[in-house]
Amino acid sequence: MKTLIKNVEMVDADGRRFGKVMIEDGKIKKVYKEKGNVKSGYDQEIDGRGYLLLPGFIDMHCHLRDPGFEYKETMETGMQAALKGGFTTLVAMANTKPFMDEATLVKANLDKADALQLCNLIQVAALTKAFNDSNLVDIESLRPLTNVFSNDGVSIMNPDIMVAGLNASTEHDFILLTHCQPETELVRRDVQLLEEIGGHLHVCHISKKDTLELIEEAKEKGLDITCEVTPHHIFASAMDYKVNPPFRTYPDRRALIEGIKAGVIDMCGTDHAPHSEADKQKGAPGINNFEMAFAMYYTVFEQNGIGLEKLSDMLSNAPAKRLGLKAGLIKERYPADLVLVDLNWEGKINPKEFVSKSKNNPFGGETLKGKVMMTMVKGEIKYDDNGPALS
Repeated sequence: MKTLIKNVEMVDADGRRFGKVMIEDGKIKKVYKEKGNVKSGYDQEIDGRGYLLLPGFIDMHCHLRDPGFEYKETMETGMQAALKGGFTTLVAMANTKPFMDEATLVKANLDKADALQLCNLIQVAALTKAFNDSNLVDIESLRPLTNVFSNDGVSIMNPDIMVAGLNASTEHDFILLTHCQPETELVRRDVQLLEEIGGHLHVCHISKKDTLELIEEAKEKGLDITCEVTPHHIFASAMDYKVNPPFRTYPDRRALIEGIKAGVIDMCGTDHAPHSEADKQKGAPGINNFEMAFAMYYTVFEQNGIGLEKLSDMLSNAPAKRLGLKAGLIKERYPADLVLVDLNWEGKINPKEFVSKSKNNPFGGETLKGKVMMTMVKGEIKYDDNGPALS
């Protein structure tokens, strides 16, 4: 099956250019210049109608709630929501029920994702058994299935476990994702440990100016540390809506935006955290983010003069590099995981229209710019907002 995408402006971390893309067997076969002559035949043509074509988004941090909390979200509904938001690869956290702390459980979720044929799934494994603060999981049995380990949702308070985790990340070559609350205090401890013993550390959902400064200092020392920012922490401040970490002050939010400009913040992570209405009323922390994340990011980036190339880098290229994936760019022989977006679209958030099972998003009525019109995974259209014209 060969598909030609024409009449698009391609944007990725390498820049912007008009052209056409030929897809074959799930990969990008050829990238043409705007007036390039397409000599080979093809089975399907997609007219991009002048929209922008970006690499599929890679979500470094999300919760699919499957297994165990299917009343909040299932893998299928979560992936459908992700595709609507342009996300083609999901890094799903391990705080399911049971926890993803055994190889059989991780493999079962990977098999479920394969059967669904929706998004690419990287299933995070727990760092410790049942997220306790004393016993590492059997990393040797889990490592062939994933290269990401995390107790996200629970902070690692025991410094000995953090030391063991960092050492294991070096020995077994994986990325350790940390959920830090109190944020700055634990990041300071973890950076000190990283400097002492090494390791591969990624700090989830940073939200404070002081934290950003610690990470910047760590990078200046050459430590292997990356971090992510959520759409909501750069979009709003001082909101009375329960999330972990909480909404911070306006100066914190401004510092995060400046951290993006300076390249200190590496990538985006939605922290998509679906909940039932009853659970939110009981105080469950989290925001449903998949479907509006791109528009939230793009709105903030445009308001602050940050180019779309930078956003593409943070949504696609940087997470791909961190995860060791050959993905995240519009290049020949790369996966045909692609997204068409309409930057001229402007509209209001309406959580009632979410594909996700859950509707827990406090930004209903907020005006955003930028909309995902189509999402492809391995060259197959998985979401279509009736934007492109097929022939």
